[in-house]
Amino acid sequence: MFNLPTELEAPCREIVSKVHRIGGRGLLVGGCLRDMLLGHGATDIDIEVFGLTKDALQRVLCQSFDIDWVGHAFGVFKIRRHPIDVSLPRREVKSGAGHKGFDVEIAPNLSVREAAGRRDFTINAIAYDFLKDQWIDPFDGRRDLRYRVLRHTGRQFSDDPLRVLRGMQFLARFELSADPETVRICRRMSPEGLTHERIFEEWRKLLLSGKRPSIGLTFLRSTGWTQYFPELESLIDCPQDPKWHPEGDVWTHTLHCLDAFAREKLNDSWEDLVVGFAVLCHDFGKPSTTTRIDGRIRSPRHDVEGEQLAARFLDRMTAHRDFIDSVLPLVLAHLRPLDLFKSKAGDAAVRRLARSVGRIDRLVRVARADMQGRPPKSGHSFPAGDWLLERAKALEVEDSVPAPLVMGRHLIELGEIPGPQFKGLLDRCYEAQMDGRIETADEGVVFARELLDEGE
Repeated sequence: MFNLPTELEAPCREIVSKVHRIGGRGLLVGGCLRDMLLGHGATDIDIEVFGLTKDALQRVLCQSFDIDWVGHAFGVFKIRRHPIDVSLPRREVKSGAGHKGFDVEIAPNLSVREAAGRRDFTINAIAYDFLKDQWIDPFDGRRDLRYRVLRHTGRQFSDDPLRVLRGMQFLARFELSADPETVRICRRMSPEGLTHERIFEEWRKLLLSGKRPSIGLTFLRSTGWTQYFPELESLIDCPQDPKWHPEGDVWTHTLHCLDAFAREKLNDSWEDLVVGFAVLCHDFGKPSTTTRIDGRIRSPRHDVEGEQLAARFLDRMTAHRDFIDSVLPLVLAHLRPLDLFKSKAGDAAVRRLARSVGRIDRLVRVARADMQGRPPKSGHSFPAGDWLLERAKALEVEDSVPAPLVMGRHLIELGEIPGPQFKGLLDRCYEAQMDGRIETADEGVVFARELLDEGE
C-alpha cells in the first residue's frame, strides 16, 4: 500500500471513495507521486477524476468539503483547509504559438493513458489508484525515477516551449540526467510566445529548489537555449587566469558558484532568491572586459560592467523593482569583502558598504559562493567574509542599512523651518555618521546645530 502523509490520507480516501460510489474513478497523479517516490514527502496532493461531469464532481465534493472552483477552463477544484486539488481530465489542442497557444476542453471520458500523455515528463505522468493499491504508469515514469532520467512523454511535448525550462529546474531539483532524445527535441524548440513571468518562475524554482543548479544550466546549454539568455551564453569559453581560476572558463566557474550557493541556502525564499540571482549574474561583466595585461588574463571593472548587464538580464525576466534593486548592488560589490579585508578597512568603509548593498550578510553569501566556485582551489573557509560579518555585527549593520541618527524632527527642534534645505542638512549629517564623526543622536544634534550656525 502506498502511504500518504497521515493528515492527508483521510480526506483523500474520502474523496476517491465518494467518487467511486457514483461511478467515477479518482487517481492520485503528478508531482506528489514523483516526490513521494523520491522520498521527499508530499505537501500538495493532486487527484484526477475520470468518468464524471464537472457538475457531478462538484456535488459530491460539496457533501463533505468547502471548495473553490478555479481555472474554469481547466476543471480544478481546490479543497479548502487541505492542500488538495481535484481536477478533471482535459484535452489540449495546439492553436497558436507559445505557452498559451492552446484550446482546452474538459474531457471526463479521456482514458488514463491519454490524460497522462498530455503531461510533460514521464516522472510526472504516474498515477495511483488509492482504492485498488494499483500503479498506473503508461510511460514507465517509475523506471525513469529509479535510473534518475528525465524523459519526455511523447510527441506533444514540443507543443509547449516552457517545458524546456521546466526540464532545466527538474534536473537541478532531483539531480537527474536528461534523455538524449529529449535534448534533441528541445534543441528544435524556442521560447517564442513565453511570457517573462513564466520564464522567471522556472528560474525561481531552479535557484530556490535546485540541489545542483549546474545540472539545469548544463541542460540549458546542451539544448542550445543559452542563446536566448545572451548574458549567460557569453560566459561560455571566456578565459580566466588559471592561477586564480583553475576550474576553467567563466561558465564553469559560475556553475560551481551556483552549486556552492545551493549547499548553503537559508530556506528563506526572498533572501535565497536575491542571493541566488546575484551569484548567477556576478560575473556577467567578464566577457566584455577580459584582456591580457603583462601576459596575464585580467577582467578590470567587470563588476561595474556586470551590474549593467545583470540589469538587462533581470529586466527581461521580471518587473519586480524591489527584487532587481536588491540584486544589482550585490553584483556591483561582489569583490568588496575581499578588498576591504585585504586593506583592513575601517568602520566608515563598512558602514558605507552596508549603505550601498542594503545587507552585508547577503553580500558575504555571494562572495563566499564566488570563492568556493574555484575547485580545486576552493575551500570551506572564507576569512574575508567572517571578518566583514564580525565588523558589521559590531556596527549593527549586518542585515540593514545604517539608520540615520539625525532626523527632520531634530532640525525642527533646533528651530529650523521645514523646506528644501532639509535634505542637504540631513545628507551632511548622514555622511558624518558614515565617517564615524557622530555616533549617537545627541552628537548628531550638536553636529546639526554647528551646520546651522555656519549657515547663518
